[in-house]
Amino acid sequence: MTDTLQDLIASAAALIVGLAAGWAVHSAVGRHKRAREQRFFGLPDGSECVLVTHRDSTTAHWSIPRHDALALLGLASVVENCGAHAEVAPHDTGLQGVGARTEFCVGDPTAHRRLAAHLASLLPGVTVHPGDESGTDRGTFTIAGTHYRPEPGAVEHVLLARLTAGDDSRPVFLAAGQRPVTHRAAVRHLVRNRARLARKYGAQGSFCLLLKVVNSQAYGPDVVELVADVTKPATSPAGPRAAAKAAAKDG
Repeated sequence: MTDTLQDLIASAAALIVGLAAGWAVHSAVGRHKRAREQRFFGLPDGSECVLVTHRDSTTAHWSIPRHDALALLGLASVVENCGAHAEVAPHDTGLQGVGARTEFCVGDPTAHRRLAAHLASLLPGVTVHPGDESGTDRGTFTIAGTHYRPEPGAVEHVLLARLTAGDDSRPVFLAAGQRPVTHRAAVRHLVRNRARLARKYGAQGSFCLLLKVVNSQAYGPDVVELVADVTKPATSPAGPRAAAKAAAKDG
């Protein structure tokens, strides 16, 4: 065997070993990433979750508003990537309590019964104004005495939260917004930033973020700004001081 042939064989062997090592590292990184996402979303292989949405009140049949439907499609992709299975359920049907399975609850809390119940029990520091007879201030959020009123098409807000009822319970994800476009924006923010959110809050951590959707009439759900991390005030019952502050601002 000539030296040239030996060199070629050695080079080929080194290349094969290098490719195999690279594939092994890539596969390990992929498995680690998938496992991290499964922990964050509470979706181990073969698990079940539920996507809860409200009905479109403008139609006689059960249908989902366009932006809500697109938000659910984004979540369905996450569920599939985690190797889990999803059920879509309307907000006004009887469902299990919190924690039995991962839940994604998307909609307008003034019309979405399940979402309103979650806000009352899990985010007691958030008040959502139902609006008066003319609809004025409908959907306005009040958090720690500060009002966040919608300006349709210009500035609209949405709460994005990951919450748990106990250490062993599956998480509930909430996208509670002032218009359907904000629900889609919140879900996109969750999906795009899932790795960063998992690092910041932990795989089992809870959070509640107030997001602002800017100029949706021109940009749809694309321009989203973080207003504040409101986890602490949102998960704490509104005290008399916050209530007095809110009343003073209304006066």
